[in-house]
Amino acid sequence: MASDASKPLAELTLRGIVLGGVITLLFTAANVYLGLKVGLTFATSIPAAVISMAVLRYLPGSNILENNIVQTIASAAGTIASIIFVLPGLIMIGWWQGFPYITTAAITALGGALGVFFSVPLRRALVIDSDLPYPEGRAAAEVLQVGSDSRAGAEESAKGLRALVWSSLVSAGFAILTQTKLVAAEAATWFRAGAGATGIAGGLSFALLGVGHLVGISVGLAQLVGLVTGWWVLLPILTASQPMGGEVEVWANTVFRADVRFFGAGVIGVAAIWALIRIAGPVVRGIGSAFAASRARHGGEVLALEERDMPIGVVIGGAVAMMLPIAWLLWSVLAGGPLAGATGLLLAGALVFVLVVGLLVAAVCGYMAGLIGSSNSPVSAIGILAVLAASLMLAGLFGRDNDADTTQALIAYALIVTGVVFGVATIANDNLQDLKTGQLVGATPWKQQVALVIGLVFGSLIIPPVLDLLNTAFGFAGAPGAGPNALSAPQAGLISALAKGVLGGDLNWPMLGWGALAGLGFVALDEILGKLGLVRLPPLAVGIGIYLPMAVILPVVIGAVIGWFYDKWADRRGDPELAKRIGVLTATGMIVGDSLWGVAFAGIVAGSGSDSPLTLVGAHFTPFALGGGVVLFAGLTVLLYRQAMSGLR
Repeated sequence: MASDASKPLAELTLRGIVLGGVITLLFTAANVYLGLKVGLTFATSIPAAVISMAVLRYLPGSNILENNIVQTIASAAGTIASIIFVLPGLIMIGWWQGFPYITTAAITALGGALGVFFSVPLRRALVIDSDLPYPEGRAAAEVLQVGSDSRAGAEESAKGLRALVWSSLVSAGFAILTQTKLVAAEAATWFRAGAGATGIAGGLSFALLGVGHLVGISVGLAQLVGLVTGWWVLLPILTASQPMGGEVEVWANTVFRADVRFFGAGVIGVAAIWALIRIAGPVVRGIGSAFAASRARHGGEVLALEERDMPIGVVIGGAVAMMLPIAWLLWSVLAGGPLAGATGLLLAGALVFVLVVGLLVAAVCGYMAGLIGSSNSPVSAIGILAVLAASLMLAGLFGRDNDADTTQALIAYALIVTGVVFGVATIANDNLQDLKTGQLVGATPWKQQVALVIGLVFGSLIIPPVLDLLNTAFGFAGAPGAGPNALSAPQAGLISALAKGVLGGDLNWPMLGWGALAGLGFVALDEILGKLGLVRLPPLAVGIGIYLPMAVILPVVIGAVIGWFYDKWADRRGDPELAKRIGVLTATGMIVGDSLWGVAFAGIVAGSGSDSPLTLVGAHFTPFALGGGVVLFAGLTVLLYRQAMSGLR
């Protein structure tokens, strides 16, 4: 820290921006791959804080506020990467063949910048004058405080960085082995269940295991309920009513994609609406409190540094100014296409939609982040509701009886407008969490808000090429010409399917309806469990458990159970919070190593033109790869957690 206590600590520094930018580039790439593979992303604030403290400690004048800026910049990686829950839908409907750099970056950056501006007026109401827990914001602040200017902090930073790097290397190493086919990437068996079919499948992926640890036991058990509902209740019933020749695996997966998936979508939709209903009152009160605080400041109240936001004039002017490039972006989408004749109407409708819905989702997502944390906040549900609203708006303007080209253009326009709103949602979801961390460590809010804009710029620069690379190497499930290793991109698939269904009239409404009815039941179950003080089962997580393939969900569930046992062990240590943080960093490393290798492997695939460029053995080795892979995966999992526990007894 600075030697002169009266001198303000350096906060928004060039070296902090550079370090935060490098971390953002790496973690954004990892999150893009992970999100397309499993439909989940990981929070980057805590690992970024640990890396920052470990690096900047060796430079003169480093301090807690500078480290806070680094984690604020890098936190954008865990949020702005969520744009991949929408944009691959444009590939799936055949509108894009690749990801045009400027358009993709503009959708990401413009929506994110609006999210920053829209969430600034909410800081006082939802951060200062609120008892919301902000679990991740508090955890990040604790990491920064413990690691600040103390020997114990230096030792903890070093231990945390070792855990992160070690688990990243093990995770990446195992992923490389799966690409050589020496060990299997998935263990699965498919069988008949009466007249129907089902199976058991689990991916041997450290990324999935780490995700399970981070989401926790409540979400993990909820996803297990969804898995059981989708694969072991619905699928046998539906396959029995739709007999099909050929392999059982193909039969089961065909029915899953055509019917079970939409049942899960119905559950997700109801869960999203319920989440919004629950927080509507607090959000309205919070917005009113924010404007009251603004009037008090204009009345002459002198604010300390840690209370200074971006000036409200800059916020309003910035938000209004964003409408111009957004209008240009939307005009470029419409120009020369089948919707060009209605450009004025479509631009006006979309800009009003972005302003009104954007303000609403900024408040909603900020509140949800404070209530349950950014990682557990159902931001994808906001995307689902936004695309439904945008599609219904366009259907109201143009109807559903359009030719194929017009319908495709309307679907694409709905997805792009949703992408802008989704950028607002994701950054607002993150901004207030970061501002809570800043409040606890004494940071200057406006500097954090600027840092977040810098972070989303870094993220927006890397997202288009990574998406293009993954599309070239693997493709996306459901897209034209997708290969055998296509990434599932579950949210993008669902969101594009909903837009197509509303505007094209071919949505699987019966299964959506049954799913919505089941969603009401899962909402009631969760509320009852809450009243009884038992482990809750978030209905959104149940819906995701139904919607995603079992090979994705099962290892997440196992990771949640392992994380629960680890945390129980940590509670018996002398410093349980330190032990839990090391566990979080171990799980994060599992995700980072696996995901960054996934991006690197995509480059190898794209360069070689082969789906399996690293294969060393043939199909005859499969039984050995399966048995050896399961044993090795289990052994490395034990090794990583024993490493995390070492020195914490």
